[in-house]
Amino acid sequence: MASSVLSSWPRRQNSTPSTTMWRRLRKSFLAPDSSRAIVRYAVGCTAVAIMLMWALYLVRSQILLIYISALFATGLAPLVAMIERQRWLRLGKRRLPRPAAILVIYATVLGSVTALGWATVPILVQQAQQFWKELPERLDLLQAKLVQWGLISAGASYKELLQQAPAGGGDAVTTVLVALWGFVGGIFGLVTILLLTFYLLVDAKDVFGVFVRLFPKSERRRVTEVCERAARKISAWLGGQMLLGLMIGVTSAIGLGLMGVPYFFVLAVIAGIGETIPMIGPLLSAIPAVAVAFTVSPGLALGVAVFFFVQQLLENNVLVPKVMSQQVGLSAVTVIASLVIGSALLGFVGTLLAVPTAAILQVLFEELVLADKDPG
Repeated sequence: MASSVLSSWPRRQNSTPSTTMWRRLRKSFLAPDSSRAIVRYAVGCTAVAIMLMWALYLVRSQILLIYISALFATGLAPLVAMIERQRWLRLGKRRLPRPAAILVIYATVLGSVTALGWATVPILVQQAQQFWKELPERLDLLQAKLVQWGLISAGASYKELLQQAPAGGGDAVTTVLVALWGFVGGIFGLVTILLLTFYLLVDAKDVFGVFVRLFPKSERRRVTEVCERAARKISAWLGGQMLLGLMIGVTSAIGLGLMGVPYFFVLAVIAGIGETIPMIGPLLSAIPAVAVAFTVSPGLALGVAVFFFVQQLLENNVLVPKVMSQQVGLSAVTVIASLVIGSALLGFVGTLLAVPTAAILQVLFEELVLADKDPG
């Protein structure tokens, strides 16, 4: 009796008001003799889950930016390591610092885009000015053709129709403001992705080390191997995007050159760069080519539009599944299904993230499901 009292004395002395309150709360919540314990526990877990999901929903855009940055950082990591090893870039006997290697990539991309803009914008402005001067004459010809074909009446001219346009001026201003706000938001998101990608690449070892330490020691080696496999697939996806851009650029140069489109080489470079942007990229890159072709003749513009339409069909149904299947190791069915699902869920961003996300899920499925079922 005395020994039991003495043995329990230190435990009573060490208890604090907070621990006592926690014990009472836990007892009231999970007491085995309480008929409401299971209901209370379920309600509490449900409330926590709902609050967590709501918090994640509120910051979904930020989470998406972080995820995109992580994908780009993972895909660019091998290229950064290769630049670090280049002897001609060394500072004396020291290797090129990792931040400097990342800046080399950024400077190369920025320089290429700037050079392309420097070569393209004056040409497009010149063509736009010429197109604007010839627009009234071309509209008269178009109207005459439409009247001749019986599609419209000859009672109203295009000038009279255009005079009715100011009635929707307020809506037009609203549309412009919304588009401008979306453009500013896009620029901010792009800068955020570039900065996050930079710091993730610089601190890659530390970030990966913290992530691995979240798992038990017995599983850390397995987690490391899975992450390395996923990283190789993401790098292959990024390389596949570059390969697709090169193929579209070459075929565009050949097609536009054979059709006699002015400045076909510059327009082909735009098409190749636009290919790296899913969904809207090919459409936006086709607009300058069609506009330039229209300054030559409407028939040529129609031919260019048909060319890009057929090219896009072949790319979506043949090139993308084939290239991504070989590069990333995904089946053509998986690639097409991931693109469809990603587009339905997140639109343009979903299409961009569809293939690398499917590759990551494939690695996890192989490791967590197939590996455990493999008797060997």
